[in-house]
Amino acid sequence: MTTTSTPGVTGVTASEAQPDVAGAGRASRRGGPGRVVAPVRGRRRKPRVVANTIAVVFCLVWVFPIYWMVNTAFKPADEVTTLTPIWLPLRPTFENFTRALTQDGFLVYLRNSAIVVVSAVLLSIVVGFLASAALSRFRFRGRRAILVAILFVQMIPSGALLIPLFLSFQTLGLLNSYIGLILAYVASVLPFSIWVMRGFFVAVPTEIEEAAKMDGAGTFRILWSVLFPLVMPGVIATSVFAFIAAWNDYLTAYVMLKDQGMYTLPVWLAGFSTNKGTDFGGLMAASVLFSIPVVVFFLIVQRRLVSGMTAGAVKG
Repeated sequence: MTTTSTPGVTGVTASEAQPDVAGAGRASRRGGPGRVVAPVRGRRRKPRVVANTIAVVFCLVWVFPIYWMVNTAFKPADEVTTLTPIWLPLRPTFENFTRALTQDGFLVYLRNSAIVVVSAVLLSIVVGFLASAALSRFRFRGRRAILVAILFVQMIPSGALLIPLFLSFQTLGLLNSYIGLILAYVASVLPFSIWVMRGFFVAVPTEIEEAAKMDGAGTFRILWSVLFPLVMPGVIATSVFAFIAAWNDYLTAYVMLKDQGMYTLPVWLAGFSTNKGTDFGGLMAASVLFSIPVVVFFLIVQRRLVSGMTAGAVKG
């Protein structure tokens, strides 16, 4: 090691006398001496915080009507009609639920809704499963035209099809009958069911079917034992959609049915609004009771969404 002699400076080595080029370069990349640039992780966290904030706002907007429905269902009449919003019932009561349950025809309308909705869901699943299997696994003339027609029908509002359905069912003598209402619901949800389940069929490898054929399985055995478990998530999704669409429908049931003894629960809910006014407490309590079957149905079937993904690929 050598030393240099500089006027006024003694004992300085040559390496110490040379400028720190690397350190200067690092300092320039950091934005200059004495400046600390924020870490990249902090910059990436900002868009995530904004996205989470927007999601929370949308969730609050979605949850608030449900909260207000349940909140109003437990309020007495004077708290329901007050001009000042009451965020929690000051004197909770079950009077509204009692009045809703004891209203004329509740059990009859509940039975009618159960018959119509269960039948519509089962029929839409069977027809949609077979139709989607045919459109995804078989090649025949007009297949693409059928797919385009299904997609086109799905884009048409259901209200626009109500008058043609009414005239057709009137000619066939299906008005004021459970069968006519069930067929109307199936016709409204079937395009969606076919389109969704076809996507699940397309995602299933054809090698699984070929392996089943080599084992001696026939067409219906392959459909039921192999393909059906694999497309179970699609079946569950379409069944939930069909259940909600049929359970919540008011207009179709009101138009297709003339006998009040055959009305469904949505028509029964409209009975809380009369010429004398609207019973908001009873209406909210009835709406809570009306929503329970949908929640229960979803909780029952949601476990099958994941378990059905690989069940059909296991040879038992």
